[in-house]
Amino acid sequence: MAIKFQYNKTSLGELGKQLKMRKAALPTIKSKESALRSEVKKAKDTARDYQNRLEALAAEYEYMVALWGEFDSTLLGVEDVVLAEQKIAGVRTPVLEEVRFAEKPYNLFSSPVWYADGVDLLKRMARLGIECEVYNRKMELLDYARRKTTQKVNLYEKVQIPGYEDAIRKIKRFMEDEENLSKSAQKIVKTRQQQAAEGSML
Repeated sequence: MAIKFQYNKTSLGELGKQLKMRKAALPTIKSKESALRSEVKKAKDTARDYQNRLEALAAEYEYMVALWGEFDSTLLGVEDVVLAEQKIAGVRTPVLEEVRFAEKPYNLFSSPVWYADGVDLLKRMARLGIECEVYNRKMELLDYARRKTTQKVNLYEKVQIPGYEDAIRKIKRFMEDEENLSKSAQKIVKTRQQQAAEGSML
């Protein structure tokens, strides 16, 4: 990215302000990136933990597989998922507050004995599955924000700050050269005037 500037004091002042602003913002952006990196890892670990717990729960009831054929699948459904919002390093992320289930009543006497356990198991598995999805979404949002922040850090560190410093250096050199030329021209004019004055005296 080429930085546009003019060889004058106004441009020099403006570039100085831009450089100062970026140098001041860089540590904040770096700490945000670090916080986001840490939060992405936490969300990833939590999502993995929920997934493992879900798999363990399913394996725990593997013996019931043959019985699930007789289970009435209309007995239980997810009615609503209540999410809240939590800000992490300036990023809005979802938090699971509640899973509301729609349960149909069933006759305890005519239904198989294991139905109550089956309903409870399905509730726990649904909640774990939803929790896992929420953490996966949280991880995606945080990771996207982290990538954007990393890009900004790189832009400031590798492109803009060096670019502004280079532009400021060029303007200062140009202005010094102009000043030196001006002084030299003044000396030459002064010398000629003195020579002319001496010549007219003779």
